[in-house]
Amino acid sequence: MGLRSRWSVAFLAILFLAKPGAAQTQGPPAATAPPSAMPPAALQGPGQAPGAPAQAPSGVQKLTLADAEKIAVQNHPQLQIAEHRAAYAKAQEQQARAAYSPQVTGDLTGAYAETNSRITAGGLSDPHIFDRFASGAFVTQLVTDFGRTQSLIKSSSQHAQAQAAGVITSRADILLQVHEAYLGSLKSKALLTVAQETVKDRQVISDQVTLMEQNKLKSGLDVAFANVDLAQARLLLIQAQNDLQVSYANLSTALGYHEPQSFELSELPVPPAPPPDFVPVLQEAFLNRPELVGQRFEVNAAHSYAIAERDLWFPTLGAIGAAGVAPYREDMLTSTRYAVAGFNMSIPIFNGHLFGSLRTQAKEEYRAQQQYLRDLEDRIARDVRTAWLNSISAYERLAVTEQLLQEATLAEDLAASRYKMGLSSIVELSQAQLNLTQAQIQEASAKYDFQARMSELQYQQGLLR
Repeated sequence: MGLRSRWSVAFLAILFLAKPGAAQTQGPPAATAPPSAMPPAALQGPGQAPGAPAQAPSGVQKLTLADAEKIAVQNHPQLQIAEHRAAYAKAQEQQARAAYSPQVTGDLTGAYAETNSRITAGGLSDPHIFDRFASGAFVTQLVTDFGRTQSLIKSSSQHAQAQAAGVITSRADILLQVHEAYLGSLKSKALLTVAQETVKDRQVISDQVTLMEQNKLKSGLDVAFANVDLAQARLLLIQAQNDLQVSYANLSTALGYHEPQSFELSELPVPPAPPPDFVPVLQEAFLNRPELVGQRFEVNAAHSYAIAERDLWFPTLGAIGAAGVAPYREDMLTSTRYAVAGFNMSIPIFNGHLFGSLRTQAKEEYRAQQQYLRDLEDRIARDVRTAWLNSISAYERLAVTEQLLQEATLAEDLAASRYKMGLSSIVELSQAQLNLTQAQIQEASAKYDFQARMSELQYQQGLLR
């Protein structure tokens, strides 16, 4: 091979190793001190304000996936937001039910009037004014509004159930973030190990070639090639160290920590192969996805509310009662006690088409919720299929990358032996080393990519909660 061809191969090798995605790694950087962190929200001291960002303990934290899930569920603000909204919706349901309970008010009234004075303006009411001081109670009770209050209660109850499903949705979202960040950190740690081993191996080759060049057994070109490979490996290591710290920062955020933290993570077993048939996977997703469950409740709530707005045209019948005492009064009020009971029926006649407009508004909202449910089902079907296909592809990559690593290792050993015996050039050895490094990266990535794709598939099926 001519000198120009050798330089061309070396240039291509440099470009290949310098690709942005080729240097993701694992393992904590040796010389980097972990950032300070602070304790979880559940461990906050008495003086810490509620709702303050969770703090992680300082130092390297040992963590399993189960521990990470528990910490995230306790700390993450997204889940707390969803829980508060669910409590808010539950309170609205109780507000709707209050219409069925008696409404009791206490009154304390006093009046002083000029002799023989009358109210002659300001309203259609009894014009007589009596001097008095009295106390009493006033009670009203809804008898019937022909189903409107019941429809309002039903709508509020279904909306509260939709918000409760939203809590499950938020929990699943948080757990997926934890799984992705946890597996991303394990992947970065594995790739850092690859980078460290690559630097170590290429340092040995560089030292050997330099020694042979000093003994006039190899040329300066061989030394230059070996040093280029070593420099590329060091760049790979630098990028791998950075990627690990970024992955730890992502994991810290997923756990609800305010400050980044370093972790010592436990490995996870490789999950079994994904389901071979898509139809059961989609059916399980339609049955379990909390977003769909919640949206179905929202559709029913909108329908119940539309019925309630239609029932605005019905009369409302209520019972009324009042009782009390008047210890100080004019002589015309002969009794110190009073009591009265009655009823009132309110019949709507005309209000400028207000009730018709409210009913139309409620009906359109119901139709919009139906279409949103349909759109959500379509998007979930697409996402489930995508996750299922990705999991199958990631599973197939496991065997291929394992075989690739075996072949690349064998090729690198043969290339190193041929180079030491003088049967090949440094370019052949450099290419074999490049292939081996890439195979190690692919093999290390494939394992954690498959686990991440299976977590995503579980999420899309509604099983991650």
